[in-house]
Amino acid sequence: MSLKHLSFHTAGESHGRGLVAVVEGVPAGLPLNPAADIDPDLLRRQGGYGRGRRMQIESDRAEIISGLRLGVTLGSPLSMVIWNRDWKNWTTAMALGPPQPDINPKALRPVYLPRPGHADLTGVLKYDRRDARDVLERASARETAARVACGAVARTLLRELGVTVGSHVTRIGSAEAGVPDALPADLNAAVDTSPLRTLDPYAEAAMIAAIDAAREEGDTVGGCFEVVVRGLPVGLGSHVSWDRKLDGRLAQAVMSVHAVKGVEIGPAFTNAGRPGSRVHDAIHRNEAERRAGGFGRVGNRAGGLEGGITTGAPLVVRGAMKPISTLLKKRLPSVDLRDGSSQVATVERSDVCAVPAAAVVAEAMAALVAADAILEKFGGDSLGELRRNLDSYVEHLVNRGFRERDADGPREAENR
Repeated sequence: MSLKHLSFHTAGESHGRGLVAVVEGVPAGLPLNPAADIDPDLLRRQGGYGRGRRMQIESDRAEIISGLRLGVTLGSPLSMVIWNRDWKNWTTAMALGPPQPDINPKALRPVYLPRPGHADLTGVLKYDRRDARDVLERASARETAARVACGAVARTLLRELGVTVGSHVTRIGSAEAGVPDALPADLNAAVDTSPLRTLDPYAEAAMIAAIDAAREEGDTVGGCFEVVVRGLPVGLGSHVSWDRKLDGRLAQAVMSVHAVKGVEIGPAFTNAGRPGSRVHDAIHRNEAERRAGGFGRVGNRAGGLEGGITTGAPLVVRGAMKPISTLLKKRLPSVDLRDGSSQVATVERSDVCAVPAAAVVAEAMAALVAADAILEKFGGDSLGELRRNLDSYVEHLVNRGFRERDADGPREAENR
């Protein structure tokens, strides 16, 4: 019997007519309202201090074209389109057909001066192109709007199962936020009012100053963020094969977000410099932790995962985003793809800082991985069946008991 999975795929270019997203594996019967469940996440992705003019042009909305009827999913592939409003200014450069013989080449907006740090040069070499426009249009972070739409569907499914996903920015440049020991119950509600999506108002001022300084210099700035998934039951993922370990799957998903170059589960890099006695989370009984099987942890330095399997504690993944590669003034040396001469890299419209947006995209990726792991373990063609399977599993966790002991030593449990 094949395992149930949630999968997604996106298509579209930055300045093409629109972006397409297809999500497969969503159970039937999931209530879904694009205006309430998807579009708010698209708006959150467009926000954040340091974004560029493109975000002022677009007003992203998801138009569902299949997989939904009368407000609930059908169990068939869910497909969506996000139209690009800026496409009207790019109809010649992004035309599907061949150009007219007498067209001005500049109207095609070619890019022959690849930007260091982007996919421009590697892409033209891999796909045997001359014009880097053929590469950068798809490599653009504009693609993440489609991912966020897919992630919003996964988030809606998780919410029905008592699982929440949130994020916050922990660093911009050298400005680092203080993070409280106990995060707010509704993390996104607490940070979405901040232009940097951070919990620390004092660090926020320093972050804004760092972005302003980079903008003044024509430079860019990166930073770090944290995604937290709450409510997952113990037992998702597996230790038996490398590609089924949930920490590996989650790390790959977050690393795939544009410009993210580092990922850790929990405070992994800090843990690496500590003795084991200060790293591993002691175990104790806690009857209230039903989804953790009645066990609790002293702290969560494992980030909610042990052996590639969820512990029932909040799943915590952190990402480090490099500064965006398009520089407005400090243009980096490059090579002209037409004649090999030394030049400076081209400039495409870009952001000074997109860390708050990257955190929202990482939320979407974490939601997709978590929803896939839940479907993998519990299956279910309908939301009701999935919920029953999950509830039954949690009930078993709570009632499984312990081995009895007698004078001759431990007695074998019924379910060894």
